[in-house]
Amino acid sequence: MKKSAFFLALVMGLSLLAGCAGKPASSGSSGSAGSAGGASSGASSAPAGPQGTLEEIMDKVFEGIPEDEMPMLMPADMNEGSKYMPLTADNSEYNVGVPRDAYKEGIAAESAISAIAHSVCLLRADSAEAAAQLAKDVEANADPRKWVCVEAEKKIVRQSGDVVILIMTNADLADRLDANFQALAG
Repeated sequence: MKKSAFFLALVMGLSLLAGCAGKPASSGSSGSAGSAGGASSGASSAPAGPQGTLEEIMDKVFEGIPEDEMPMLMPADMNEGSKYMPLTADNSEYNVGVPRDAYKEGIAAESAISAIAHSVCLLRADSAEAAAQLAKDVEANADPRKWVCVEAEKKIVRQSGDVVILIMTNADLADRLDANFQALAG
């Protein structure tokens, strides 16, 4: 088990170095400057939002996306046994730009290779009103260059009911994931 973990860490470290050496820093026109969607308001007439657990919602967000168009995601043995990485006090600000106590629960689908800028995070707040503020805070603070050597082409933050999604990945995939999330509003 220790050898497997060491080998995986070694491979990920080499991938990061390869990504840093092989990809120039992007121009200021991508990342948060190229954000789309923005935080939608949490008006009282807002739809209830996506139903189900965050894991079920994430599965639906990824539904219909061909496997060859998705980066390999972090495996369950690296996510505390979960399909998606739980957001904790230790990793929340890095992943979504806000402290863990700002929301009720959160998960992330991260690329297994850190040289690929891909992250999709779902956060559940206590209410739609709290989610509206959470979306604004995530929009202002989530870093599309959190990987240091690479930058997400597009950053989308959207709120539906008590759920907030943060998508940071390539532009085409970001738009399709966002459309899937918007289709869940109900």
